[in-house]
Amino acid sequence: MPNKTKRVLVAMSGGVDSSVAALLLKQKGFDVIGVTMCFGLPDSSRRRPNCCSISSIEDARRVAGQLGIPHYSLPFGKHLEEKVIKEFLEEYLSGRTPNPCVRCNQYLKFDLLLKKAKELGCDYLATGHYAQIGRAAAGGFTLRQATDTKKDQSYFLYRLPPQAMKYILFPLGKLTKDEVRQIARKAKLRVADKPGSQDICFIPDGDYKAFLKQRCGENIAVPGPVKDASGAVLGQHNGVMFYTIGQRQGLGIAHQHALYVKQLLPKTNTIIVGSKEEIFSASCEAKELHLLAMKTLPKILEVRAKIRYNHPHALARVFALKKGRIRVEFNHPQWAITPGQSIVLYKGATVIGGAIIDRERSSDA
Repeated sequence: MPNKTKRVLVAMSGGVDSSVAALLLKQKGFDVIGVTMCFGLPDSSRRRPNCCSISSIEDARRVAGQLGIPHYSLPFGKHLEEKVIKEFLEEYLSGRTPNPCVRCNQYLKFDLLLKKAKELGCDYLATGHYAQIGRAAAGGFTLRQATDTKKDQSYFLYRLPPQAMKYILFPLGKLTKDEVRQIARKAKLRVADKPGSQDICFIPDGDYKAFLKQRCGENIAVPGPVKDASGAVLGQHNGVMFYTIGQRQGLGIAHQHALYVKQLLPKTNTIIVGSKEEIFSASCEAKELHLLAMKTLPKILEVRAKIRYNHPHALARVFALKKGRIRVEFNHPQWAITPGQSIVLYKGATVIGGAIIDRERSSDA
């Protein structure tokens, strides 16, 4: 770890993780500054808080006071709108299911906020993510999974700028969530038992359908046919953007077997459904490849691939295509590969990189 003369900017969301990250760095002798990105978000009416809301900013400020460190809130609402929410809406309207946390990390935390850290004379930017930055054998830095693989958040971080990794600290990378809460309780931090925040900060009540209607207008919800693979009409949907691959609930179809969403076809305003077995796919293609552990992919690379955050790693082979595209072939077909989600590639605990899933290929293709 760097010596005590180093200054670090800690992104404090008002939750226990970022609060303990700030605490640990101060205990190690860093000159710590706490910053919360203010998005102008309302508080959630649910028990679980959302990060960066008014109450969360206040929690971060109070924790900073407990730690005896300065705290600032910076207006990032315009950047959230331009870099995250705009793409979120466009993807849903295109029948895709985006992951806004990936873009937030790429453009806001580890680009704009890192620049702000340097403006404030900081040597590092730290967050409460469960991940690790390691040294590569050939020099440079690598992104690695957290020790607690159940809590690991490296999936959301694969689009880190490679040149920025030497300025990033993840103090929680070797800790479990239980250990983090124990540290917070021992230090009597006011957020020690605060519930974790929800995934999408700008949808504080979790109702993304209402959010889409609010932002895009009620007329986006155009009913259309629900068909099976043969083209037979089985029912009617309430708007393509309100469904996702693998969804079973809310189809409103009486059928002798359970049916799941297999494809979303916004151009024809159609949803294709199938049996559980039909939702498995043997491979997929992805775009916008972003590499961390190597400059270019070999023609074929064996990896462990993760098709969404809460999905287990799967053994696969990656084939480099043209224009930043890849094809991933799995050793075993995977459930509900979803366009718009990220596929992240690992070698051991090291993140090789990742890409945005563009289309899946069925297990019998």
